[in-house]
Amino acid sequence: MKLKFSKEMTIGIITVIGLTLLYIGVNYLKGINLFRPINHYFVTSTNVSDVTISTPVFVGGFKVGLVRNIIYDYNSNNDIKIEINLEKSMKISKGSYVTIERTFLSGAQLHIHLNTYVEDYLKPGDAIEGRMTDDLMGIAQKQLLPQVMDLMPKLDSILVGVNQLVNNPALSNALVNLNQTTANLETSSQQLHLLVESLNKDLPEISENLKYTSQNLVDVSKDLKSLELSQSVKSLNASLENIEVITKKLNSDDNSLGLLMNDTLLYQNLNRAADSASKLLIDLKENPKRYINLSLF
Repeated sequence: MKLKFSKEMTIGIITVIGLTLLYIGVNYLKGINLFRPINHYFVTSTNVSDVTISTPVFVGGFKVGLVRNIIYDYNSNNDIKIEINLEKSMKISKGSYVTIERTFLSGAQLHIHLNTYVEDYLKPGDAIEGRMTDDLMGIAQKQLLPQVMDLMPKLDSILVGVNQLVNNPALSNALVNLNQTTANLETSSQQLHLLVESLNKDLPEISENLKYTSQNLVDVSKDLKSLELSQSVKSLNASLENIEVITKKLNSDDNSLGLLMNDTLLYQNLNRAADSASKLLIDLKENPKRYINLSLF
């Protein structure tokens, strides 16, 4: 027997299926897997700033669950309960706690710090202590702001010193001198550029002159090489040998020049003879009649 549904029943069934798929899809986008076995715990805290449903829960940086609900306790007017859903195999040891850490991009994150020194575990639905940690702004306000306040007087003194330095006439004079130095350097650079250009123009002529000079040196070297230097050296050696022979003969007593130069007795006799001749000439001059007799008849 074939079942027949009315249009109203068909529309109702399709609507239920659609709503179910929408619910599953929305939870899936939130990170909640309805078909995965889970266990839940409650985190108590006095501040849940930036914590929202689907806020991730981590253990050692590994994601193990999500925030499922946030409940305010109107009876105590102090505690706020955060319901977290964790994986079925995730167990929380007694003495563990949860820190709420705020970030710039992803809002807040819950980090479970397990107590590894005990083997007793909490049951699903038990409460876990929650602690609020300071974010970067809080750390800056508590630690950096006092240091900045301490630096303010020093910064004011530094600014005063910089202002005095900027308004100092010596700095203006130094800048003027620097400008003059820069202008002089530019002028020197232009002159150097002109000099380089002049050298570039004169380099071909200089190179040609060097080429001619080198060729002349080569020619002179060839002329020196062609000279009979060996014969000239031989002649010079022969002359030196003759001079050496003459010198030996002059120093020897076996010749007249040697005796004249080396025999002192001969030298004395010659002096005596010269002296006698001188006396004879003087006597001849004074008494010519003694030596010459002239008779006309």
